[in-house]
Parts: sequence; C-alpha cells; structure tokens
Amino acid sequence: MPGRNKEEKVDISLRAKMIRGAVSEFNKNSFLKNHFVNGDRNVSDIDKHYKYSDDYQAIRCDLPDFPMELLEKKGSQSPWIILQLHGGGYVNAFKHQYRGMAKNYSIAAGGAKVLTIDYRVAPEHTFPAAFDDGVAAYEWLLSQGYRNENIILAGDSAGGGLAMAVCHYLRDNDKPIPRAIIAMSPWTDLAATGESYTSNVAIDPIFGSGPSDIINKSSYIGEAEVTNPYISPLYGDFTGFPTMLIQVGTHEMLFSDADLVAAKAKAADVEVTYTIYEGMFHVFQLVGQLMPESRKAWEEVEAFIQSL
Repeated sequence: MPGRNKEEKVDISLRAKMIRGAVSEFNKNSFLKNHFVNGDRNVSDIDKHYKYSDDYQAIRCDLPDFPMELLEKKGSQSPWIILQLHGGGYVNAFKHQYRGMAKNYSIAAGGAKVLTIDYRVAPEHTFPAAFDDGVAAYEWLLSQGYRNENIILAGDSAGGGLAMAVCHYLRDNDKPIPRAIIAMSPWTDLAATGESYTSNVAIDPIFGSGPSDIINKSSYIGEAEVTNPYISPLYGDFTGFPTMLIQVGTHEMLFSDADLVAAKAKAADVEVTYTIYEGMFHVFQLVGQLMPESRKAWEEVEAFIQSL
C-alpha cells in the first residue's frame, strides 16, 4: 500500500531524497524562486508554449471572469470529468505544470475529460474571487449537461482546500455535489493553527526555507474571517460530503491541514482514503513519474477513481 500509517516507518527512495534536496535548494534561492514561481503571477498564459501529445486536444471555454481549458482524450468513452483547481496559495495563477497534472488525472481516470480553470488570484482579487470562480466552473459543467455523479473535484494545496470549500457551498445550498474529491496536500486552515506549522519548519524543503505568502497570513483573505469554511474548509461541517482521497507528505508544514480535515471528515461519517507519504514534500505528485513515491501516489488516484 502506498504511503504509511502513523505507526509505521518506511524508508524513502534515493531518487526522492535527491529531488527533495533539489527542491530545498531551489526554494532557498530567492532569484530562481521569484523568477519561476512568482514571475508571471496573475498573468494568464493558458494558450502559450505547451503542446499535448497527439492523442489529446485542449479547448478554450472561458467564462466572463476567468479562462478555462478543457482537456479531452480523443476517442475516449470515459464517463468522468475532473474539475482541476490548481495550487499556488491563491496568489499564483495557472502554470504549465498543471497541464501535466491534467493529463495525469485524465490517464488515472481512464481518459477522462479535465477542466482546468485559471481562477482569479490575490492581491488584486481577494476572497471570494477564487471561491466564486470555482463554484462558477462547477455550475458551468452542470449547465453543459455533465451529471454531478460523473464530476470529480481535484486540487492541490490551495486548490485542494478550494475543492472542499466549493463542496461546502454546494452542500449548504442543496445543490448537486460531486461524486468525489481528490486533495493533494490541501491547504484547509488559512489561520495556520496546526502543530506542523512549527514542528515541520526545519524539515519542510519548500516553506521551511524562508518566508512564504502561503504560510504567512494570505492576502487572499482580505477583510473576511479566516475561519469562514469557504476560505478555510477545516472549520466547516463535513456532513454529507462525498468520498475523498487525501494525500500528504510527512515533511510538510501543511501536514496538519490534511491530518485534521481527514479526521474531521471521518468523524462526520465521510468515506475518506487518507494516505501519509513518508519523507514527502508539498505536492510531490507534481514530479509525476520521476520517483517511486509520486508514481505510487498517481497509482492510488487511479485505484481510488476505479473504486467509485
């Protein structure tokens, strides 16, 4: 079984140790980090400089406030459509790496369609902009004839939290909820109250290497209350939620965000598959097939979808 239970000890691969070290060094270099991570913040380049393999096609289908891209595998009969909500602390816009994630989700779901949205981000657009965009994208799917039981919400980091926030809204307003949620390293508590925000500082290769907008009080919150479940879904009631897959690494400052929300959802009788990956860093799934741990994570996504 991928990952581990808390009582177990699992050695990580040599390749994972090397990649984790490289990630740490990258994040210590402010020039590289600012250029590659923050350089195009809030600038949509959703059409530029990326080519999918010939068996896929990408279609622009924008809404008034933000662009969207629908990825389709040619000839696929998969019943699933995945709404992908990207990470980036609500301050970074869509980046090409999420096209790679979209294809990975499609493969894991047997050729499913994947709708990725470039939702509005802070500081120009504070709450509820990203939240409203997530809800709008979901409602657009329903308006296009997609059935809620065939929709999966998927997101990483801020996107994982946003997926839960959107589901809180749908449940609160008696709207059709999605079949499932997939959350990778979800950011569920923007108040940053979890124990791991202090205990994992020394070992987190991303956030532990220096100040981060994702860990400091987010500009996305604006004048809203940080414990609003549509901002920090941890503080909401998970009764009636769909089944969830939550993945997290032990070396994350956001470890508590996943741990606490998994426990709260289980206490509300939500079916939760919660997997802890030893030694893994924030959203390690982004490296795809480059290390055994990330391969196992995507295999778990595939098995989870097959079980629905």
